[in-house]
Amino acid sequence: MTPGLGTILVGDDPASARYVAMKHEDCAEVGVVSFHEHLAASVSSVELGAVIRRFNEDPAVDAYLVQLPLPAHLDEEAVLLAVDPDKDVDGLHPVNLGRLVMGVAGPLPCTPAGIVELLAAHGVVVEGRHAVVVGRGLTIGRPLALLLALRRPGCNAAVTVVHTGVADLASYVREGDVVVAAAGVAGLVTASMIKPGAAVVGAGVSWEGRKLLSDLADDVADVAGFVTPRIGGVGPMTRAMLLRNAVAAARRRAERTGA
Repeated sequence: MTPGLGTILVGDDPASARYVAMKHEDCAEVGVVSFHEHLAASVSSVELGAVIRRFNEDPAVDAYLVQLPLPAHLDEEAVLLAVDPDKDVDGLHPVNLGRLVMGVAGPLPCTPAGIVELLAAHGVVVEGRHAVVVGRGLTIGRPLALLLALRRPGCNAAVTVVHTGVADLASYVREGDVVVAAAGVAGLVTASMIKPGAAVVGAGVSWEGRKLLSDLADDVADVAGFVTPRIGGVGPMTRAMLLRNAVAAARRRAERTGA
């Protein structure tokens, strides 16, 4: 059987369109069949809901995502809730976040899972150490903190979550053996905030015109024992985990159907 990954893109946001295109390029590279629906920015909630139902019911689509952000007239929460949790390739459906909280099997949020895999691949020890997550967003900060605290390979850490609203942010970050910057604020984490030799992951990004900026200041590399590159670090891992979730969904389908 061949896994199938679907995407639904609403509107013509250039960043979203490029990200979706890269996902389909990844599918072609590894042999995953891709399905895509591109809808006008003016699409109604009823029309979008019909596409979501079609993807939910299509046995060839093992997993899919609705690319965010959506146009303002659409209810993002309602749209995400309409996705079949077993086909939620991003791992961000409330059912799957609940599975993460409980520590039971389910599709993991892609960026947090990619960060854990990236650290393990480079021999960064996380278990039993102090991890500081800067940022509390739904896609990275909150699920990553839950994941790092679980008793599972590459995790099992003491975890502190901080954000830009915390007074004396630097004092918290400086305690981290592993620091993940995921606030979406350019240059937020600087060398003076890093414990010498700490492992640092730049997961948050923002844009200045067409230039991609990292949450990590350039001087962090002078202090850290390990630091992810601004380009070619967390982003490709996120896409890799997306494919892994799609393959896992296909395996579950095979078990159900006997394929």
